[in-house]
Amino acid sequence: MFPLRYLEFPVSPEEEGRRVDAILKHHGLSTSAVRRAKRRPHGLLVDGEDIYTSYLVHAGQVVAILADDRAPSDIVPFDGPVEIRYEDDDLLVVDKPAGLTVHPCAGNWEDSLGARLVAYYRKTGLTADFHPVHRLDKGTSGLMAVAKHPAAQHALTAALHSGGFFREYLAVCEGTPHPAAGVVDAPLGRTEESYIRQCVRPDGKPARTHYEVLSSNARFSLLRLVLETGRTHQIRVHMAYLGHPLAGDFLYGTEAPELISRPALHSARLALTQPFTGARLVFESSLPEDMARLMEPHSQL
Repeated sequence: MFPLRYLEFPVSPEEEGRRVDAILKHHGLSTSAVRRAKRRPHGLLVDGEDIYTSYLVHAGQVVAILADDRAPSDIVPFDGPVEIRYEDDDLLVVDKPAGLTVHPCAGNWEDSLGARLVAYYRKTGLTADFHPVHRLDKGTSGLMAVAKHPAAQHALTAALHSGGFFREYLAVCEGTPHPAAGVVDAPLGRTEESYIRQCVRPDGKPARTHYEVLSSNARFSLLRLVLETGRTHQIRVHMAYLGHPLAGDFLYGTEAPELISRPALHSARLALTQPFTGARLVFESSLPEDMARLMEPHSQL
């Protein structure tokens, strides 16, 4: 049996006399995580003793909450490779290949990032479910954070659009945007005729994308992009809205399988704060070969 994963929080003098549930909420634990833990044997402890959420703590004591998943995942494991760039007791950072879905879905029920990670957990003896912090489209490659338990997922998701969690993308688009750097501020929502396709619409959800042209050739430009919001297909829709869809984007631009088999988008840089240790973690992933080829002088659509 893999050892139980507890999150531990020493009680400071300023926290003297506070309830256990208030202490845990202060440290980023969700109400549902606390509720789930208190229903489990030895789920909430103070100095190793079982307690209720109403227990009043004293300075110097240690509050502990059981954080891991005890029931096996509902996802059927699939034995496939996973490029793990970082791992600790609470999270992983993986480098996802293009063409792999994040979740099992129609057409991809067997192989997905979730199924591969569940298989990895079983190999290493960890009882854990798949807890993605954010999502990448099937065609998008690159860095992605995955929590190992609900408490970590809640804390990291809460930090997604703050200074504590930073994501930078590289993309190749058709043509060269003018100006060479700017912000696309255009609300996004679903089109009337499709459950998948998104569009710019006045009644959509706010969406802001920062872009910068890094280099150009006769047909394509390499862009650096940073999202303020995380809407579905945000980069793809915003670049098409500017008149410069991503190369190979079958949904918002022109499909070009002879050049690239997917929309040319890569999650290139990820920085986050480990929610329970406070450590700053920074990762980079180089431009994939299929996107680099597009920036060669002879590439054309």
